[in-house]
Amino acid sequence: MKRNFFLIMASVLVIVSVAACSNTPVVTGTTPQIRTLSSSGDGEVYLVPDVAYVYVGVRVDANEVSTALSDNNIQAQAVAQAVKDLGVEAKDIQTTSFNVYPMQDYGPDGQISRKYYVVENTVYITVRDLAKLGQMLDAVVRSGANSINGITFDVQDKDAAYAQARDMAIKNAVAEAESIAAASGVKLGVLQSVNVYSGGGPIPFYEGKGGAMAAPVNVPISAGQLVITVNANLVYEIK
Repeated sequence: MKRNFFLIMASVLVIVSVAACSNTPVVTGTTPQIRTLSSSGDGEVYLVPDVAYVYVGVRVDANEVSTALSDNNIQAQAVAQAVKDLGVEAKDIQTTSFNVYPMQDYGPDGQISRKYYVVENTVYITVRDLAKLGQMLDAVVRSGANSINGITFDVQDKDAAYAQARDMAIKNAVAEAESIAAASGVKLGVLQSVNVYSGGGPIPFYEGKGGAMAAPVNVPISAGQLVITVNANLVYEIK
C-alpha cells in the first residue's frame, strides 16, 4: 500500500515539473550591438624656450685626500661665484653629487705607479636668462669647471600650451570623424568616449629657426624651439 502511495506522489511531482517548464517563456535573440566610428587627431604647439638646465662639475685629483678636497673646494667656490656674478640666484645653484674615492695608476709592467684621490663636485644650475647662457658657460670653464654634462632647454609655464594642443587635437579628431562619416554615407550619433594623450614634456625641434640664439661670446648656444604634441582619440555611435 505504501509503495503504491509513493509511486503516485512521484508521478504527480513529475507532472507538475513538466507543467511548470512548459509555462516558462523562452528568450530568443540578443541585444543589438552598437555600431561605432573611431577617429584621431594631433595637436602641436611650438614654443621658444625661456629656461635652461645645466650640470657643471669640478673634478680634482691629488696624492693626499685633504689636498684634493681643498683644491676642489676652491675651484667649486670660484665656479659658483662666477655664476652668481652673472645674475644667477643662489636658489638656482644646487649641488647634486659630491664624490671622494681613491684611484691607482699602473705602469707598463703592471705595477702600481701612483696612488691618489679624486674629488668630484657637480652642481645643477637653472639659467632663467638665456641671453647669458653662453657667457655663463664660458665663465664657469674659465673659473675651474672641467665638465659640463648636457644642456636642457624648457619652458617654465606650459599649461596654456598643453591646453591649446589638446583643443587642437580634439578639433582635428572631430573633423576626421565627420569626414569619415560623410565618405561612408553614415551619420554620427552620440559621442561615446574621448581619450587624450600627451607625449610628455616638450621635445626639441631642430628644423625651425624661431627662437634661435647665438651667444656673443666664445660658447655659441642655440635654444631653438620646443614642440608639445597631444593626441586625441574619439569614438562615436553611428546612427
